[in-house]
Amino acid sequence: MKIGILGTGMVGETIASALLDKNHDVMIGSRTATNEKVAELVKKNSKHASQGTFNDAAAYGDIVFICLNGEHALDVIRSLDEFNTANKIFVDITNPLDFTHGMPPRLINGLSNNNSLGEEIQRLLPNAYVIKALNTVNHKLMVDARQVNNGDHNLFVCGNNADIKNKMMHFFVDNFHWRPERLIDLGGIEMARCTEAYVPFWVAIWQATGSPMFNLKVVQ
Repeated sequence: MKIGILGTGMVGETIASALLDKNHDVMIGSRTATNEKVAELVKKNSKHASQGTFNDAAAYGDIVFICLNGEHALDVIRSLDEFNTANKIFVDITNPLDFTHGMPPRLINGLSNNNSLGEEIQRLLPNAYVIKALNTVNHKLMVDARQVNNGDHNLFVCGNNADIKNKMMHFFVDNFHWRPERLIDLGGIEMARCTEAYVPFWVAIWQATGSPMFNLKVVQ
């Protein structure tokens, strides 16, 4: 499958590497098509990896992972050509975090309570399918759920199209080792308000415990 990655930080590199290990064809997009950091990863995986601009990666992928800093994500999404985004699946892993007041971070004004970054991205991509997922766990856990409690913990997913959510939940099971019975469909993309709002609490737990390798498990 062709996968586009928007972003070259830890999350983007981790997602790209995991999918390359599964023999997917991956294009990593950044502001320039000659990003040196990306070039090293492409060199190691020349058969299945390539690089380009954000627009190039959006055009390339059947599925596009948004692995951007939440502060700049909307600017990047606005820069994409509509033709390159129509009918594509965009997996939004971003969080609208404001670190200017220290740790744990706050949420960016205007992207919390009655709005979210996930919703704004869907508004900017009206002809695409935006799925919010993977934004509540450490980047290493995103791609291998087995690293905590042998995978016995929950992944939360939301988006407006039930069929697309189901497709992506199967994708996470097949590629990232999430247990199907531990995937929770929260509903429409507006539920991104909830998962994004959890992340400052997640950071506080990390600070208190000294490790980012944890997750929530819903028990009843």
